[in-house]
Amino acid sequence: MVVFEKPKALTDNQLHYCPGCTHGIIHRLVAEALDELGIEGKTVGIASVGCSVFTYNYFNCDMVQAAHGRAPAVATGVKRANPENIVFTYQGDGDLAAIGTAETVHAAARGENITVIFVNNAIYGMTGGQMAPTSLPGQVTQTSPYGRDTKTVGYPVRVSEMLSTLEAPAYIERVAVNSVKCVKDAKRAIKKAFQCQLEGKGFSLVEVLSTCPTNWGMTPDKALNWLEENMKPYYPLGVFKDKTGGDN
Repeated sequence: MVVFEKPKALTDNQLHYCPGCTHGIIHRLVAEALDELGIEGKTVGIASVGCSVFTYNYFNCDMVQAAHGRAPAVATGVKRANPENIVFTYQGDGDLAAIGTAETVHAAARGENITVIFVNNAIYGMTGGQMAPTSLPGQVTQTSPYGRDTKTVGYPVRVSEMLSTLEAPAYIERVAVNSVKCVKDAKRAIKKAFQCQLEGKGFSLVEVLSTCPTNWGMTPDKALNWLEENMKPYYPLGVFKDKTGGDN
């Protein structure tokens, strides 16, 4: 009896992510959702710019590479041109919550029938560990060596809470992947987001709290603990909007 196997929606390519990075877990959860819903053959993924820039190498579905921050705009075009396709973006916090804020907000405000997978690791990963819009107050980064000073650079952006104030989005949830239970909850949320799109209910976003051991300057196990102790209090897990009428 097979109890564990690689999802068919993942390619055989070796992931390029740093040891301990949880992007790989999130990739697997997206692929499992595509497999279980039987939608791999009609899915189009939009790759962002950042650590996940090579996403197109890892999914066995059609992929489009978007310019930095423009994934929701590209996804909108793909979905409107081919409404029968399932379209998702896979974006980090620098891509989605900094240069791509406008595209994210307005795609959500229009209720575009797309699915957004938003990976929040509270830092710019690919470019060397600079402070991101999601970096926590007091968090030390390459560009905030004394910690994020909210008096000069403001407070982190809580994307899920912000988008939940809009009328159009159908489903918004924040999850994490730093424990077995959290991974299971994240899997359920990601699958539900795709189901939301399949049923034509509109814009869905799953925010996934993720680790960045390299740029946090921690071992992988300490990074998991840091997420638990520091990120979750500021970015509480839960459903922020659900107009699907289904179970959570």
